[in-house]
Amino acid sequence: MRAKGARRRDELAHAAATLTLRDGPGALTHRRVAAEAGASLSATTYYFASLDDLAAAAGDALAQGWAQHARAVLAAAPPVTVQQDPSAAAHVLLDAVLPAGDDAQVRSYYEHLLGAGRQPALATAFAAGRGVVDAVLADLVQRVGAPTSAAVTTAVIDGAVVTALTERRPVRETARRLLVDAWGR
Repeated sequence: MRAKGARRRDELAHAAATLTLRDGPGALTHRRVAAEAGASLSATTYYFASLDDLAAAAGDALAQGWAQHARAVLAAAPPVTVQQDPSAAAHVLLDAVLPAGDDAQVRSYYEHLLGAGRQPALATAFAAGRGVVDAVLADLVQRVGAPTSAAVTTAVIDGAVVTALTERRPVRETARRLLVDAWGR
C-alpha cells in the first residue's frame, strides 16, 4: 500500500477507534466511521471489506494508544517504590492502567471496553494489544518494587474500578486503596 493509502487507512482506523470509545462498539458502522473521518463511505469499504475488518483496525488503534499511554507513564514515572511510599507507587501503576480523566471518563472507557467483548474482532484485537501494555506494566511493577505481578496488578485495578463505579465511590482513590491493601501495606 502506498504511503497516502496507508495514511488514509490509519485515519479511518483511528476514526473507528474514536467512535468506539465515544459511542460504544455498537455504533461502529462504515457510514458512521466515514462521517467521523470526514471521508466517503466508499473509502471505508475500500480499505475495510467488512465490519469485522473495521472493528479489528479500531481495536488495534485503541491497543496501540493504550501501549503509548503506558509507555509515557513509564518514561515519566518518578523514582518511587512500594517500600518508600506505597500510595505514590500505586498512583504510578494506576496512571498506566487507567485512562486520563475524571471518574466519568473512566466509566465511559470501562463501559465501552466491556461492550467490546461482544464483538469478536474487537476482543481479538484488544487481546493481541494487551501483551504490549502488560509488558510495559511489568516494567513499571518491577520499577516500583510491587509484590504483585502485572496481571494481578491489572486485575486488582480493574476490579477496584468496577467496584467504585457500581458503588459510586471515587475511582482512583478506591483503586489506590485496594492495590495498597493487596500489597499488604
